[in-house]
Parts: sequence; C-alpha cells; structure tokens
Amino acid sequence: MTKNLFITVWVLALSALILSSCDTPVGQGAGWGAATGAIIGAAATGNVRGASIGAAAGAAAGALTGKIVQENQAARYGPPPSGGWPYGRWAGTPGFYHSPYTGRVYDLRGVPHGGLTRDVDTGRLFRKP
Repeated sequence: MTKNLFITVWVLALSALILSSCDTPVGQGAGWGAATGAIIGAAATGNVRGASIGAAAGAAAGALTGKIVQENQAARYGPPPSGGWPYGRWAGTPGFYHSPYTGRVYDLRGVPHGGLTRDVDTGRLFRKP
C-alpha cells in the first residue's frame, strides 16, 4: 500500500509540474500548488484520497495566488492599448526580436511567449511572439 501511495503522489506531483509550463502566473500557481498539496496531503493522511484532496486544495490556493500576482503585474504596466500590445518581429536568430516601434533588436530568450518587453527608445511595451 505504501508503494502505491508513493507512486500516486509522484504521478500527481509530476502532472502538476508538467502543467506548470503554462506561461501565466495563474497556471504556474495552480501547478505548484497542486504538487505541494499532493505531497502534504499524502504525508498527512498516508492514503491516495488525502493526496487527491491536498492536490485539489493546493491547486485552488495556487491559482488564487497566481491571479493576485497577475493583477499586480497588470497594474504595473497599465491598461493595454485598444488593439492589444503589438508583437515583435523575429530577427532571424532564435530568441531575438525586432521592436515594432523602432526596429531595435532585443534578446528575449528569457521572456516567455506573450511576455511584455519595454522598448528603451520609446518606453512603449510590446509582446514576444
């Protein structure tokens, strides 16, 4: 029974971490919360049902926390323009993009897809495709 519980907890935790590949803070918070909740639920109760309940509770709490983080990020950048933030154009090298405003090339390898970057010449924001 302990071996099955251990395997189930790790499957739930691994599934949650795979889901954390979401680029939004809400998705990442839900994934990490589910993984943490599954481990804590299994440790506290010693059964699969406890791990499942812990994963569900952790996912909910993580999603709420991620939503707060996302709202704080949106407040920092202000409201988007009516047509949305424009996208940069690929510069021919993986991870490098041209600003839609000035054409300057930016290294966006560490920015997730859809993430915002500020053009240093204009101060305006654009998205990584």
